[in-house]
Amino acid sequence: MKKQRRRNVILRNFKSIRITILFFVSVLIVCSLFIFLLISLNYTENTVLENSIEDTTQLIEQVNATIDIYIDTMENISAVVTGNEDVKEYLFDQNLSVSQKVRYRLAVLDQFNTILEARQDICNIAVIASNGNYIINDGTDKLNENISLFDINWYRYAYLNPMDTALSSSHVQNVIKNNYKWVITLGKCINNSYNSDAYGVFFIDLNYKIISDMCENNSLGEKGYVFILDPDGNIIYHPQQQLLYSGLKTELVQEVMDSKSNYFVTNEGDESKLYTISTSGKTGWTIVGVVYESELMKNKTKTQLIYIVVTMILLVAAMLISAFVSARITRPIKILKNSMKEVEKGHFDNANIDVISEDEIGSLSKSFNIMTAEIQKLMDENIYEQRQKRKSELRALQAQINPHFLYNTLDSIIWMAEGKKTREVVLMTSSLAKLLRQSISNENEVLTIEQEISYIKSYLTIQKMRYKDKLEYEIDVDKDIYEYEIVKLILQPIIENAIYHGIKLKETMCLLRIRGYSVGSNIIIKIIDNGVGMPKEVLAHIFDEDKHKHKSSGVGVYNVQTRLQLYYGKNYGISYESVTAEGTTAIITIPKKRVQGENNEKE
Repeated sequence: MKKQRRRNVILRNFKSIRITILFFVSVLIVCSLFIFLLISLNYTENTVLENSIEDTTQLIEQVNATIDIYIDTMENISAVVTGNEDVKEYLFDQNLSVSQKVRYRLAVLDQFNTILEARQDICNIAVIASNGNYIINDGTDKLNENISLFDINWYRYAYLNPMDTALSSSHVQNVIKNNYKWVITLGKCINNSYNSDAYGVFFIDLNYKIISDMCENNSLGEKGYVFILDPDGNIIYHPQQQLLYSGLKTELVQEVMDSKSNYFVTNEGDESKLYTISTSGKTGWTIVGVVYESELMKNKTKTQLIYIVVTMILLVAAMLISAFVSARITRPIKILKNSMKEVEKGHFDNANIDVISEDEIGSLSKSFNIMTAEIQKLMDENIYEQRQKRKSELRALQAQINPHFLYNTLDSIIWMAEGKKTREVVLMTSSLAKLLRQSISNENEVLTIEQEISYIKSYLTIQKMRYKDKLEYEIDVDKDIYEYEIVKLILQPIIENAIYHGIKLKETMCLLRIRGYSVGSNIIIKIIDNGVGMPKEVLAHIFDEDKHKHKSSGVGVYNVQTRLQLYYGKNYGISYESVTAEGTTAIITIPKKRVQGENNEKE
């Protein structure tokens, strides 16, 4: 229930269906495009990472394969040397003559020389026997007497594992006296078929630069690099090996050795790196490629900008389309709304709507046209009925001259005739005739103010003759307003009320004044008496419907007020001012309107 109320409050904040549609469609579009942007950026980043992993893996495996081939070549050389009978004769045969020993030595040196000339990547080549016989390079190099051979890992491994090849990590070769080169040593046991008490080892020192070149001749970006670990996690090659040994740089060796996958990514912000791992089944070496993520994503900013620009273009296009669609949807509703406003103003002629679609709005428009046509028909019928009603009321008013007034006037005429007052009889009879003729002969609903004043003069002439000791009257109406219209039989009921309720009840002579003048676009007519006046409680209820009938008038103030407001509107009509014992003023306000046509009879 609360959610429903919340939704209603949100919807009430929008004053237009079009704005509502645009808002919610815009929110939907923005959210969709934002999600699209996030997914696209994430997908691009993941795709770049996956492609980089695949490319780096292939490159590292290629380096691994190249090293394996290289080591294979070195093993072939070692097999040739260790299988050479001249080498075995020289090292192990204790029965050789001097000349034979020299001959075998020369044969071995000749083989070494051939190998060294053919392979510039070999720094040292040597055979060493436990009995003290050895040949190193060109035969001039000597063993380092300060070194115990069996304490050297690669030498000990070669001796203890005759069937395997010993392969050391990078190190400074200290077996040869005064020959301290940075090398990788490949060692192989030499079988002794002459004497089981002696053994021999053949070794080749591989130029460290060869391994360095194999690793460096690969494109892993401007900052990327390759390094090699042996099976124990010792560094065989690293482009910054000296910094590692001096402690100025660290490498994630343990993480590489512990990794269960062939890659992992470090989380170091802008310095995050992708480590790709490949381990050789032949050498046991682990080749590691390191690529900086910033270089992998060097086009990330450009890609993001492209996505953002595309998203903005799509957003603008979607907003324009939604604005166009919402306008097309709401245009018939807006037309319907404007037509309803015309109906509210009573302008039915402009309310009809052209039905341009067969959808719900079209159906609603058809229903609206039928409804407005029916309302206009009913209103026309109502107007006709009201006109007929007003005409009937007018005819009724014309027939509502107070019978007591008529009887009293006729009695007065009879009384004056019996008194031989011929002049008074003629005047009263003439005034009564005019009064009757004006009240019942003219069927028009409105008269000119001049005609209404003429009617009042006839009425007041009779009343003055009847109340000659109590009534005086003055008529002061500007002739400038004579030609304007007034609803028929408006003044006479008000004057009658003034006489019967104000003047007749006073003992002294009273004055009744009728004033008429224009104020702006209105006409003001005042009926002023100095009679007994009205208390406030009577004045407050003077327009009550149940108070409008009284013994002096069958028309009443309520009837007159109703007729004036029906004809001229609620802004017009009668208002009263009264002070007890001082008199009453009735103020009639009507608009300035000239009588249409010449159908009104003039006196």
